[in-house]
Amino acid sequence: MTPAPRRTRLRPTDLLRLGMIGPRTRRMRSALSALGISLGIAAVIAVTGISSSNQAHLLGRLDRLGSNLITVAPGNGADQKPAPLPPTAEKMLADIAPVQQVTATGATKAQVYRNDLVPTQQTGSLTVLAARPNLLDVLHATVRSGRWLDTASENLPVTVLGDRAAQRLGVTAPGERVWLGGQWFVVSGILAPNELAPELGTAALVGWPEATAHLGADGTAATVYLRSHPERVPDVQAVAAATANPAGPSTVAVSRPSDLYTARSEAKNALTGLVLALAAVALLVGGVGIANTMVVSVMERRGEIGLRRALGARGGQIAAQFLLEAVLMGLTGGIGGLALGALTVYGYALAQGWPATIPLATTAAAPLVSVLVAAAAGIYPALRAAKASPTDALRSA
Repeated sequence: MTPAPRRTRLRPTDLLRLGMIGPRTRRMRSALSALGISLGIAAVIAVTGISSSNQAHLLGRLDRLGSNLITVAPGNGADQKPAPLPPTAEKMLADIAPVQQVTATGATKAQVYRNDLVPTQQTGSLTVLAARPNLLDVLHATVRSGRWLDTASENLPVTVLGDRAAQRLGVTAPGERVWLGGQWFVVSGILAPNELAPELGTAALVGWPEATAHLGADGTAATVYLRSHPERVPDVQAVAAATANPAGPSTVAVSRPSDLYTARSEAKNALTGLVLALAAVALLVGGVGIANTMVVSVMERRGEIGLRRALGARGGQIAAQFLLEAVLMGLTGGIGGLALGALTVYGYALAQGWPATIPLATTAAAPLVSVLVAAAAGIYPALRAAKASPTDALRSA
């Protein structure tokens, strides 16, 4: 009895060699097909990367301006009078996980005058505040002239004036003296205007130890400034009052997220729909190009298909060969498009002075998506090749 013939099986290496026949023998056509999907992937990478780089640049500027700044201050108590923050408020707020920076100013009992001859009632609506050394860092404020308080000067009769305070006192340069708290203080610097904390413009700022020792400050924070993680601003705002004063959260005034935070959220969500639409159109065009190439390839290679079928190749093996050709073109186009898109993004970002940013998910998905699109485009031609009759294929060759 004649034994049944064994079913032929293709090793992965043999299948790979067969899949390379089309791209190797029809290089120009395969290259142009891969170029179609490559341009689609490059367009997606470029638009996504450029918009992400622009977004990162914009969000960085908004964060520097104060979109993640929260202010905690005394609110009105049951008697409609401001209730001071507890002495532990500043430390407790610093322990909130998303909080990145904390600083504070403290109230004093002192007044500041141009000299000791000015009547005490002519305060000029100026205040004297104790300040932490990191106040400028948290508020992203700058000194217009002179120097800010440091670890040495915060223990000395030295002050830094806000821009409007210097104007009202007639102080034009550091080194001049003002009458503050019944003694002479040397002006070490003058602040530039700051929109995040306009109250500092009418203040004379002194070191915290000096204010506590000689100006009647009790060491309690009058206003606490928090820098939160940009994504966690609402969360920090929600717990700030209860954290600052657990016994009376209703007596704590917490600033709402600023308009800058709203602008940050809108900027982060911008262009998402546009990018997705562009990706769909670009990949559709690339997929159609590969499908067209594969259909033509199947028609031109009917003789090869018929000969292989006559020699025992199964329909599934024929389909796998042509499907692999499509996948290889998609993979080549995806990698090429990723490289081309990345070069475009980095070049454009460098020219604009932006941080070059390409979303990791887009980078990882680009070759995978191109392979999936190419596989979907190659299914019909592969099935058409698999269904070809050996005799019909050889006859029409």
